[in-house]
Amino acid sequence: MAKVIKTLYEGYMYYMHELADPRTHNIYPFLVSPVPISVILFLWHRFVFKWGPEYMKNRKPFELKKIMIAYNICQVMVNSWIFYGLLMSIHVVNWTCTPVDYSESYWGISHLTYAYYYFILKILDLLDTVFFVLRKKDGHLSFLHTYHHFAMALGTWYTVKYFGGGHIYFIGLANTLVHAILYSYYLLTAYDSKYGKLLWLKKSITTIQLVQFVFFAWSFTNVLLRPTCKFSKLYTVIVLPQNVLMIVLFGNFYFQTYIRAKQPPIEKAETLASNKNGHANIKTH
Repeated sequence: MAKVIKTLYEGYMYYMHELADPRTHNIYPFLVSPVPISVILFLWHRFVFKWGPEYMKNRKPFELKKIMIAYNICQVMVNSWIFYGLLMSIHVVNWTCTPVDYSESYWGISHLTYAYYYFILKILDLLDTVFFVLRKKDGHLSFLHTYHHFAMALGTWYTVKYFGGGHIYFIGLANTLVHAILYSYYLLTAYDSKYGKLLWLKKSITTIQLVQFVFFAWSFTNVLLRPTCKFSKLYTVIVLPQNVLMIVLFGNFYFQTYIRAKQPPIEKAETLASNKNGHANIKTH
């Protein structure tokens, strides 16, 4: 038994420390061990699917307008800040293949740091679902919404711990820009619900997200098809199916909401589209 425990411990240390980006050791909270992110996701899952609904069962929905406005402002500001920071280094990356710079160079540390901030944002994004529960918007807890939030938080932890930089730069760059746009829209709808009835605007936002996922698929396909590219092929093989799945899910939503239904009622579109703040079912990385 002692030998088995020793083997498991050595395997854990090898995977969590020797294989990980050495720059993350004991520097970035949440990255040293998988325990913090696992606990956060466990508590989130239990609240969303059990504790929250049970607590709200015989209660009226909470009025969270001011909180949601503040939350959306925070999201717009932080996403814009990270986007700007990444944009300043666009001249040092290659659009078809950017290996991870594991050195202590200025740009290497910069990309790792912004990747970590991006990971923190994915944890913050979990509040979207919490707001749904507290506002009794249970119908908005779609598979797309819950799966995406869970997968992004866990996947981003793994990404930053082992691949903090390199080609994932493009995920952060594009996604923070899209999120800044999305949360600006959600801010408007939280301030005045009339903006949530603009079907053409929802269609535009869904289109932006689809374009984003297609860009990710194109970008990482380039990495996979270039034998000389030193960015992780294993990571690329993991990322590509995720992007294809999101293209399928969002593409199906787009088809069902904006194409198949000739003249869908706005209320129906809002229900189908609802994925954030009780408004649009438009959620991304």
